[in-house]
Amino acid sequence: SSEWPLRTRRTGENCSALNVLWLSVCSLKPLDIEFMKRLHEKVNVIPLIAKADTLTPEECQQFKKQIMREIQEHKIKIYEFPETDDEEENRLVKKIKDKLPLAVVGSNTIIEVNSKRVRGRQYPWGVAEVENSDHCDFTILRDMLIRTHMQDLKDVTNNVHYENYRSRKLAAVTYNGLDNNKAKGQLSTKSPLAQMEEERREHVTKMKKMEMEMEQVFEMKVKEKVQKLKDSEAELQRRHEQMKKNLEAQHKELEEKRRVFEEERANWEALQRQEQLKQEASKYEQFKSSLQSLDSG
Repeated sequence: SSEWPLRTRRTGENCSALNVLWLSVCSLKPLDIEFMKRLHEKVNVIPLIAKADTLTPEECQQFKKQIMREIQEHKIKIYEFPETDDEEENRLVKKIKDKLPLAVVGSNTIIEVNSKRVRGRQYPWGVAEVENSDHCDFTILRDMLIRTHMQDLKDVTNNVHYENYRSRKLAAVTYNGLDNNKAKGQLSTKSPLAQMEEERREHVTKMKKMEMEMEQVFEMKVKEKVQKLKDSEAELQRRHEQMKKNLEAQHKELEEKRRVFEEERANWEALQRQEQLKQEASKYEQFKSSLQSLDSG
């Protein structure tokens, strides 16, 4: 009863009843997962696949399964549709659940299709209609937000998320409150300043741990880079030695060819000199014979 005035004073407040998380068609990024983790206990979360017209129906279904699988693996709480005694409403809820995450297409262009004016996107191969359930889940999202589940979204926000927030805030009051660092059910006698100091120390410890981890990662990266440089240097050295050996082999081969050539040239020159000497000797004999003939005459 003492909390009732606090409850009534927020009548005029505007609480966010829903967070629509737009997911890229490429993949579910770690940032999306972290964002949902931080929001799922504060507001109703409904994941949507944006630009669904860029996916084929098979790709869209596969991507939906992947997103829901990762949401379950990371224990992320998305909006739970209420179950009722009405079978028709339960069928509608099951239909929506089977479609999660909803794949939507947006457009501000009016196009004429089969003599009807529809909102959609024009492509060379056809039209992606925004309000056609065969093309995307926009109508399901619109009906859920405006016609069927708006009040439940507000009720869950007020009765679940806001009450959980109030419980956490009241538990943070250490006088007669619960200390999260102690076992459940054990009362804390710490003052708010002491608790803030303890949280500050925990934060400093956490930051130091993160700094050490980052330094370790940095050192590991540096070692990997140095090892890569050493490997590259060793490879370059090996190639240099191989090229040096090849050049030495070519040099030896050229020297051998030069030696053979010099020998052949020397032999050829010797033969030429011998031929020249023979010719000169022959001429001398002829000249000598001519002189003898003249003397005898």
